[in-house]
Amino acid sequence: MGSAFLRILVTALCALWVFSEVVVAKHAGITRHYKFDIKLQNVTRLCRTKSIVTVNGQIPGPRIIAREGDRLLIKVVNHVQYNVTLHWHGIRQLRSGWADGPAYVTQCPIQTGQSYVYNFTVTGQRGTLFWHAHISWLRATLYGPIVILPKKGVSYPFPQPHKEVPIIFGEWWKADTEKIISQALQTGGAPNISDAYTINGHPGLLYNCSAKDTFKLKVKPGRTYLLRLINAALNDELFFSIANHSLTVVEADAVYVKPFKTHIVLITPGQTTNVLLMAKAKAPNSTFLMAARPYATGPGSFDNTTTAGILEYDQNPSATNSKSKNKKLPLLKPSLPVFNDTTFATKFVTKIRSLANARFPAKVPKKVDRRFFFTIGLGLLPCSQNKTCQGPNNTMLAASVNNVSFVQPNIALLQSHFLNRSKGVYTTDFPTNPPFKFNYTGTPPSNIMTAKGTKVAVLPFNASVELVMQDTSIIGAESHPLHLHGFNFFVVGQGFGNFDPKKDPVKFNLVDPAERNTVGVPSGGWVAIRFLADNPGVWFMHCHLEVHTSWGLKMAWVVNDGKRPSQKLPPPPSDLPKC
Repeated sequence: MGSAFLRILVTALCALWVFSEVVVAKHAGITRHYKFDIKLQNVTRLCRTKSIVTVNGQIPGPRIIAREGDRLLIKVVNHVQYNVTLHWHGIRQLRSGWADGPAYVTQCPIQTGQSYVYNFTVTGQRGTLFWHAHISWLRATLYGPIVILPKKGVSYPFPQPHKEVPIIFGEWWKADTEKIISQALQTGGAPNISDAYTINGHPGLLYNCSAKDTFKLKVKPGRTYLLRLINAALNDELFFSIANHSLTVVEADAVYVKPFKTHIVLITPGQTTNVLLMAKAKAPNSTFLMAARPYATGPGSFDNTTTAGILEYDQNPSATNSKSKNKKLPLLKPSLPVFNDTTFATKFVTKIRSLANARFPAKVPKKVDRRFFFTIGLGLLPCSQNKTCQGPNNTMLAASVNNVSFVQPNIALLQSHFLNRSKGVYTTDFPTNPPFKFNYTGTPPSNIMTAKGTKVAVLPFNASVELVMQDTSIIGAESHPLHLHGFNFFVVGQGFGNFDPKKDPVKFNLVDPAERNTVGVPSGGWVAIRFLADNPGVWFMHCHLEVHTSWGLKMAWVVNDGKRPSQKLPPPPSDLPKC
């Protein structure tokens, strides 16, 4: 009896152990490995072949797929002549700041012939994000989608789509983008604009000699498709539409939103938007253009072209004889807003609201510990001695936050912070408010020169922060998509003109504001965001128009460690690149 009882006990314990393993496997993430070889690849677009920097020879680069809770180990090997870093845009990087990727902020770049393993866990996030290079202008060709699926057995809060399709917008130059930005920074002028936009790497049939180079999406009648839209363009916000089809927005920046229908989506560089496309019940006798073109508000020139893909229906094979199969179907085009339609842009953005329900609460900070007011915009820097510059009156174009045009250090800020060696690398006196008050959206002040510096703003762990970002019309009012690394934030308010600290906060939405990682500061207006500084490290914040980042429209937040071990930044990995 004893041995029989023992056998039963052992069997029961084994079953319990196996069952608990299954439970753990169902809820704990797995580790996924990727290898990214940074290499040159000859690519032909717009009738011209050039050598571009790619991951694994692909443009766009490989798709990363993970589930919420998974750990990612991405080994990046640099085989090209440029220094490289990669950023996992929108990933919270909780206590894994060493894997965030902006050059000279969280790491020194990966040098030629060197490698680095980006090691991070996707915590409490699901949806569409993307990865891109974060040094100079290499993200012109180094980018790709990140698809984070919900945990196993967890459904979407919207109808399950028949198929999911990443649609990533890019920008294409015939010339070498590294030469373009290097020349612009030397002369102080504006860099050359791009020659085309792309959808999944293809310019599309509206450009010269690109008819064959067009992205096609085949759909079946009556089915629902989830389009994962990503704007990876360097310098342009985009309007997107599909002829004769409406889209239902269900997610923005990897956060579910209250669904709403629209014919046009506005998406700024750095933003992602998931939309449901419901195919028509019967296959129509037409094909449909899906097109994207810029929303541009600034004083400078921009690429005013349109990229297009084709949406085509799978015709019923039994009903189509060979004659009608070869018949060319009419191509219907969508109508997109004019390039400076700020009225549409504002209406679209204000429709985006958090679900704010029991399953997906909007944890908006209600009390505020630290308040900041940042002016965002363009200015000028004096031309170096004995040099001729292309900016107004022989100056150099610059961009700044609170009149500080950020100077990139040559040692990574995160290392300096972690080792307590900030001296000579950065100072902690980033201004909380602009150095002087003026009519930000009216007549510019007489002195429009910016100051240069490597300054950071320091936050205690778990401080709740309110930041108002005010566009300035110094050289010209312009919409600026601001991206904050390491955090999602809530967009609690926005408006036009100058922010009024007495009247405007009364109207803030603290119930269901959009939760994002990139927000457009309205042209000639302001936006207010709130976030909780619950992630220790050094976090970059910058305009996602790459030309403005190059000109200095960037800064960094230092979030100090908390008291508990789980609130401290761990030491750097042993393979962290050296400067």
